[in-house]
Amino acid sequence: MRSLVIFDLDGTLLNTIADLGAAANHTLSAMGYPTHAPEAYPMLVGGGVRRLMQRALPDTAGADDAVVDRALEIFRAYYGQHLADLTQPYPGIPALLDELTARGIRVAVASNKYEAAVRTLVERFFPDVEWAAVCGQTEGVPVKPDPSVVFRVLSQAPTPKAEVLYVGDSGVDMETARRACVDSVGVTWGFRSAAELRAHYAVHIVSDPSQILDLALK
Repeated sequence: MRSLVIFDLDGTLLNTIADLGAAANHTLSAMGYPTHAPEAYPMLVGGGVRRLMQRALPDTAGADDAVVDRALEIFRAYYGQHLADLTQPYPGIPALLDELTARGIRVAVASNKYEAAVRTLVERFFPDVEWAAVCGQTEGVPVKPDPSVVFRVLSQAPTPKAEVLYVGDSGVDMETARRACVDSVGVTWGFRSAAELRAHYAVHIVSDPSQILDLALK
């Protein structure tokens, strides 16, 4: 039986893509750059907000740190006001979190999204969940797939690695778990494909949140 399940946020617990895409397009438009179709954003996210804007901006602009810095200012100002306009938990996620905690299995969040937004979203959509740790991207700390955020979770919720599951929707998440030396669970309802999860050596791949409970109880 596992005693701690660490979740990615975007594409795993919450479907945030519409609000992320809207904020990115607002930023691009405000800066005079072309916007992207909503369906482009699942492949642009991953790696944190800075990486999102680097990918969304035209190549030359995305390589200019000053341009990216300005884009981040605009993005954060807009996203801070609109981060929950269309965002919702994936079906079955609230019940999964309730069932895990009811069985004494701790839950945590490890996200590449900047921490203020992570905490706002977690508090808004999962106010009754007792989290062992909620960790987002912080200044000066490498983003996933660097495992630093997982180690930060484990510093707040000390747990033998053999008792940890790390759940995410992308190859970045699977690589994060591998580097942290914990078992990975790839979910197919998020922003990336099952093929990507397999290519990055997911230990488990699930298509329904109830399967995560089954894995945690083994």
